Amino acid sequence: MIATTSTIDELIINQNPFAGHIVVRPQQIWGKSYPDVPLINSHASNAVFDAVEQIRKGKRETVGITITAEKGLGKSHLISRVRHRLETEADALFIYMGKYDSLNQIKYQFLQAVASSLRAFGGQQVMQWQEIAAALINEAKNCNYTPQQYISNIYPNWSRKYSTKKIVDSLTQAVLKIKPDITNHYIIRAILWTLSTEHTHDANYWLSGLEITQTEADTLGLPNPKNLDREAEALNNVRQILDITSHYKVPVICFDELDIAEISDTGFTAAQVIANLVKDLYNNLKRGVFLLTMYPETWNEQIRTLPQAEAVVDRLASEQADRQPIALKYLNSDDIVALVNQWLQDFYKEHKQTPPRSLYPFNETQLRELGKSRPTVRSVLKWCAENFAPNEPIIDKPTDSTTAWTSTTIHPVKPYFNSELANVEASIDSLMEEEATITDALLLAFNNLIGKTVEGVIIESIEEVEPSAANNGFMDFKIIGNKRKVRIGVDVVQQDYTVIGAALGRLIDYRKFDLTRGCLVRSKKISSTAVLARKHLRILLEQKGGEWVGLQSQDIKPLLAILFVYYNRESYELTEEQIVEFIEQKQLAINNPLIREILSDPSGQEPTNLTDDGLPISIPRSVATADNIDLNL
Repeated sequence: MIATTSTIDELIINQNPFAGHIVVRPQQIWGKSYPDVPLINSHASNAVFDAVEQIRKGKRETVGITITAEKGLGKSHLISRVRHRLETEADALFIYMGKYDSLNQIKYQFLQAVASSLRAFGGQQVMQWQEIAAALINEAKNCNYTPQQYISNIYPNWSRKYSTKKIVDSLTQAVLKIKPDITNHYIIRAILWTLSTEHTHDANYWLSGLEITQTEADTLGLPNPKNLDREAEALNNVRQILDITSHYKVPVICFDELDIAEISDTGFTAAQVIANLVKDLYNNLKRGVFLLTMYPETWNEQIRTLPQAEAVVDRLASEQADRQPIALKYLNSDDIVALVNQWLQDFYKEHKQTPPRSLYPFNETQLRELGKSRPTVRSVLKWCAENFAPNEPIIDKPTDSTTAWTSTTIHPVKPYFNSELANVEASIDSLMEEEATITDALLLAFNNLIGKTVEGVIIESIEEVEPSAANNGFMDFKIIGNKRKVRIGVDVVQQDYTVIGAALGRLIDYRKFDLTRGCLVRSKKISSTAVLARKHLRILLEQKGGEWVGLQSQDIKPLLAILFVYYNRESYELTEEQIVEFIEQKQLAINNPLIREILSDPSGQEPTNLTDDGLPISIPRSVATADNIDLNL
């Protein structure tokens, strides 16, 4: 049934599908993405799919593809297309890296990106780690069970007869017989542990290069990582992980957002550091596709100027005969009509409405006119957001003759905030592990409270922690208030064991760091086996009058959302003043429970509603059966 135009127009006034959706976030790459038109820049995405197919057929081993495009031309849209296509294919997997927090530890960061990507669910609706674990057992034992069967039935059945450690010991030995080239057998053990629901979290932590408790390390039969040469250890581990996975699936390893300004201690940019890493991995990986995206000037001014640039270029653009990147194209009129039509189709379908014409409220002529200027995807979506309005303006009538005619103005930040909030909701589990991001969100909030009084504290300034050498980056910042009578040291710590112990050690050293209170922000329990951390915690709460504020996801979500708006303010064409105004108008900072709890008088108690240690991973519950399994354990 076709809805009346007035019903459609009312929907258009209240909902704008284009507003706030100009920048593709990592959440759209992994989760629900924006509407996609596969024909737009299909030459680039098809190059990736063709490379995967060539490797599947054994015609190629390793392929490097670099895609260049100006800002807003659709690089991240294309990556999202690749990810969602590969998700439907059983013999390919996707690895994504789009953050480069420390270029000096890029190999360790890459290991964490690989582990994080493999935690994501694949086409079988289990973690990609678990798909690999099932494939390892199936090959070693010459069987064909699904990951769900191992998780829900086979491992539990085995556990009734044997200890899970004995099961993993036996399976590890069986796998090593068919994988004699794997020198670090602990990687095999950890991957097999991911099929045990009780130990999935710790196995994932270990595979990420993070420390687990000695008790858990003993239970899983895994050594804790040594920090003596974390970079070299990470590179060796990631090479073996990629070799193991590539035996069963073609990995597509994507490096995005390379056009950042950071410089490593050796003087290389992010793009140059990653280019050298890919060169090394390319030489050692048995099968796989490397996909890099960057601006044309980054390629010409940074990649082409590297030492031994030709060797790097040969690997980063190995598919192109002229060893040049694949350039994305500007949109033409047909592209624009197809793009807008797809967005509007999804919008009206979601709201169960049938518009009077497919492009309503736009018309094809005005969209084709846009195509004459060869715009970017981002500029088209921005134009649509600004011009998404009924064909005939609707004016709300006054309730009586004395009421003035009014119109409601939507704050320019609001649609972008709502969009980012939806992205945060979709990926809050992984965001809760990003300490630096949470810290930045708190800093943005507190800096917008300077001069205001909250919980009896007149906030005067937010300061870095000195002396910095003694702090060594553990404590995040200090809140100064009430004529410096209040000096709160704040540290967000989601990691465990050694890290939490060292962080708490700083928070209780009031004299050295000039504090009147130490404040730990954390969502997870501290293990009873973390002896040093528990000792420092008792001193903080019972002797020093400090506080442990429980980090609740519902409290940090709006702060993360406005932080991401702030990060992308240039793309959204927003000013800092507009964002500050929105924070104040919506009282995002001053009325946030987490902010108020940090400033309030300490309770001296550990918070309630803490989560268990480990990564917040959903374990699939399958009813698939596999009765009477022995597999010669």
